[in-house]
Amino acid sequence: MALDQLTDDPQEKDMGFLDHLEELRWHLVRAAASVFIFSILAFLFKDVVFELILGPTNSEFWTYQQLCKLAELINSPALCLGDMDMIIQNRTITGQFVWHIKSSLVVGLVLGFPYTFWEIWRFVKPGLRNNEKRASRGVVVVVTFLFLTGVLFGYYIVTPLSFNFLYNYELSVKIDNIFDLSSIIGMVATLALACGLMFQLPVLIYILSKAEIISPKLMKRYRRHSIVVILIISAIITPPDVISQVLIALPLTFLYEVSIIISRRVEKKIAKQRA
Repeated sequence: MALDQLTDDPQEKDMGFLDHLEELRWHLVRAAASVFIFSILAFLFKDVVFELILGPTNSEFWTYQQLCKLAELINSPALCLGDMDMIIQNRTITGQFVWHIKSSLVVGLVLGFPYTFWEIWRFVKPGLRNNEKRASRGVVVVVTFLFLTGVLFGYYIVTPLSFNFLYNYELSVKIDNIFDLSSIIGMVATLALACGLMFQLPVLIYILSKAEIISPKLMKRYRRHSIVVILIISAIITPPDVISQVLIALPLTFLYEVSIIISRRVEKKIAKQRA
């Protein structure tokens, strides 16, 4: 069904397909401009940006310090991850300049995400019915909060634990670990952005539940399977101690449980509307 057939707004019904495309183009232009502006700022403040990006490679990083304090508190020495003397190299003449640009774009994407999503939402919202608009009130705030929370979780929890595990992983004493700049930056960006997207699970479940593609009964049926997968992921990317694995597994399990509650509420609303 066309967009102008779904909306309750008379003004939107007068807009044709090309008008919608033109409007979408300007929303995307403004969104891209916001990412570009933040990328320029990140490029100019490279010292601050790269201190953050390379932070997890330093044993003085905030997460490592807090884990050592927790290790002393609960008398669990394994939790204190110890010193890291990570050697980072650049093997191409343009490497540092290229990764300066790429890193700035990633930072611009993260910082510009709230405005980008808001622009997309401004395009989608007029095509919704009044009851759908009421049901989706505050969606920009929720999506932004979940995304930024996920990015912070990826940066402060997943990335340092992963770095420490991979730094200490050894096939042979004859092999020295000298890490490439591209792999360090790529891993930080990938883990942070992946966690930001992963934290959108409740929003995704809400949409799928509204479309009746997924149900709380289905999610409950596969709850154990999901928890096993979460625990396996936690065991792979963390040191061999239970507390580190719990630090990863708990937030992901919590998101899954929240998603079940959201799906149940959506199902009840749909049933009430049909009654």
